[in-house]
Formats: sequence, structure tokens, C-alpha cells
Amino acid sequence: MKYLILSDIHGSLPTLQQALAFYHQQHCDMLCILGDILNYGPRNGLPEGLDPKAIADTLNAMADEIVAIRGNCDSEVDQMLLDFPIMQDYMLLVDQGRKLLLTHGHIYNKVELPKGRFDFVFYGHTHLWELTRQEQTLICNTGSITFPKGGNPKTLAIYENGHVKVFTLDGQLLAEE
Repeated sequence: MKYLILSDIHGSLPTLQQALAFYHQQHCDMLCILGDILNYGPRNGLPEGLDPKAIADTLNAMADEIVAIRGNCDSEVDQMLLDFPIMQDYMLLVDQGRKLLLTHGHIYNKVELPKGRFDFVFYGHTHLWELTRQEQTLICNTGSITFPKGGNPKTLAIYENGHVKVFTLDGQLLAEE
């Protein structure tokens, strides 16, 4: 399977639409959303094209292709708008025997992990993309598709067959392993 993994949409419809165009161009099988979907968060400014209802409608139309976890800006009210579950703090996907931990980053991250062994850890929250190895585990912070920090571009990642690639939202390859 080919997974597009992204985080921190924060209510920006144009950004989500660009990410979904990339999803289709890359012929991905599943969209993995690492939280902060509808709400822009009190510490962020208003995103371009803020439209949580349209985001919910857009994502609900492809709900059977989505797995998602809760970010620090997601709530039970957000879950009421979405046709796929978002309220778990982390999720374990197993792809061809490889264990992929998906989490937002505010509870679990590269420093604080739930018990267990993982081949890959994907998270967001900091809005700073990263692709590094920590012993036997590949760590990927997907950054943010809406509010990147530290002078970084808007980023997302693709996982396929044990390999991870980090791209800008415009499709430029930044790193791979």
C-alpha cells in the first residue's frame, strides 16, 4: 500500500485541496491524517481559506480511504462533523510486517513513545519536518501543510514498501530513506 501522511491542516481548504491533488497524482491508497484537522488553534493566525465545514465534507467523501488520529486542536465537536474516527491518541499500522506508529506529537513523539517496538514513527505537531533514524526506528515528522515553522516549506510524506519520502506541498522531494 502507498500512504500519504500529513498533519496540521488547521482548517485551510486550499491547502487540503492541494494535498489531495498530490494524493491522487501519486496514486496513493490511503490518507493518514496526524491530527489538527478543522481547528486553526489559538496560537496560530487565521489560515488562508479557513472553511472547516468544507474540509469535513471533502474528507467525508473519501472516508473509506482515511485513517486519522487526534491532535491537540481536535475535539469531540470536530468528530461529530467527520465520518471517520479521529479521537485516538495513536494508531499502529502494520504494512508487510513493518510497524508504523501514527501519532500527533503532543503526547507521543520521538522522545516519548508508547511501549512497544516500532519500525517507523510518524508525527506532526511541531510544524517542523524531519526524517531521521533513531537506532532501528525511522522517525518522520511530516511538518505542517498549513503553518510550517522555522522557515520550512509546507510538507507531507509518503510511505511505501518500507521507504519514506518527504515532499513539499508543491511536490518537491526534500528527503528520503
